[in-house]
Amino acid sequence: MDHARKRRRGTALTLAAALAAGMGLAACGSDDSAGGSRTLTWYINPDVGNADATKGGQATLAKECADASGGKYRINVQLLPNSASDQRIQLLRRLAAGDTSMDLMSIDPVFVAEFAEAGYLAPVPASLEPQFREDRVQSAIEASTWNGKLVAVPFWSNTQLLWYRKSAAQQAGLDMTKPVTWDQLIAAADKSKTDIGVQASLYEGYTVWINALVAGAGGKILQNPGAAGEDTRLGLDSAAGREAARIISTIAKKGLGGPSIGSNEETQSLDLFQGKKANFLVNWPYTYGALTGDKKDVAATVYPRTVADKASAPPYGGIQIGVGAKSKNPGLAYEAAACITNRQHQADYMAKAGNPASRKASYTDAEVLKAFPNGIAQTIRGSLDVASPRPQSQYYGDISTGLQQKFSPPGAVSQQTPATAQRFIIDVLKGEALL
Repeated sequence: MDHARKRRRGTALTLAAALAAGMGLAACGSDDSAGGSRTLTWYINPDVGNADATKGGQATLAKECADASGGKYRINVQLLPNSASDQRIQLLRRLAAGDTSMDLMSIDPVFVAEFAEAGYLAPVPASLEPQFREDRVQSAIEASTWNGKLVAVPFWSNTQLLWYRKSAAQQAGLDMTKPVTWDQLIAAADKSKTDIGVQASLYEGYTVWINALVAGAGGKILQNPGAAGEDTRLGLDSAAGREAARIISTIAKKGLGGPSIGSNEETQSLDLFQGKKANFLVNWPYTYGALTGDKKDVAATVYPRTVADKASAPPYGGIQIGVGAKSKNPGLAYEAAACITNRQHQADYMAKAGNPASRKASYTDAEVLKAFPNGIAQTIRGSLDVASPRPQSQYYGDISTGLQQKFSPPGAVSQQTPATAQRFIIDVLKGEALL
């Protein structure tokens, strides 16, 4: 027991010493006003290269921008967890603690409002704002804006497409040059005894699907963005919400979402398509690069319609770059963000990492067209123009988690689910229920 206590005490003293050393280093750190080279920290989400600067991912952009800075700064990349929810938690913990290392952050767009509302983001310099808005798709600018102000830098913009096998669509009698509906896909899959690749696990990707279905039927999950929790109004208990529930329920109860639809994330649904168990798949553009083997029969088109007489509302995703409010180098951090998101780097990143650019000009770049051939690059570009963001709210985490919980498992979704989810989320926001 005594030896154990000594070991624990020794460990604690070691940790304390390490923390003190770290704090000492932080205290001695320099800021924008000092001379010499600075080291910026960029918290990145996982991509094609992760922390490897030779693979064409964010780490590559970090190195190239540091090299181009003429010694003004270096960029140390720190890899965030894989899931968007876990990334949010890790960033929030550091921001709430006043961590001065939060120079640059790759932020999922749904969390920008929450970070901005909490005062965790440094103001965007007025001198750089025109550059950050220049040539960007509108959905990327909107995702970077909160309360009428640009609060983050548009980096890459994502949108889901409908991936399909041309032979299967032809056999089903579908004209893929025209918009198709979820009901048409359900009928085609049911007849051919195959599946549709969807994401319905209890995670953020399920919110992506639900939101796209509701928006595609002309509805909005959140009626009044920016309202206080007790004043928040939701639009789930509506005809659009019930139409979304009908589609999810039909796919789940007919067994068309694969053998484990309630566990399907992007990877599992992609595997269904790759293995030809599904001939239709809704997923992000990285799908094309991730597929192996002969792709001659694979094509992509706009997201399916929820109802026949309304245009679809493709999901919007991507990454915005935020600068921490407690960063000691906000000026240099924004200078680095300008380099990271310049025209050439946007095109390079899209071609090598498979993540679509927020700059329109990238979609005519030769390497981008090579990475996304046969009109796929243009389809992504067009989809971004009509993509629908998830609810912009400082309470997004509560709204999304409540939605996922009440719509799970997909096989239990009914016409009452939207009303049940709405009541639950409102109670959570009022502090009368727990997630």
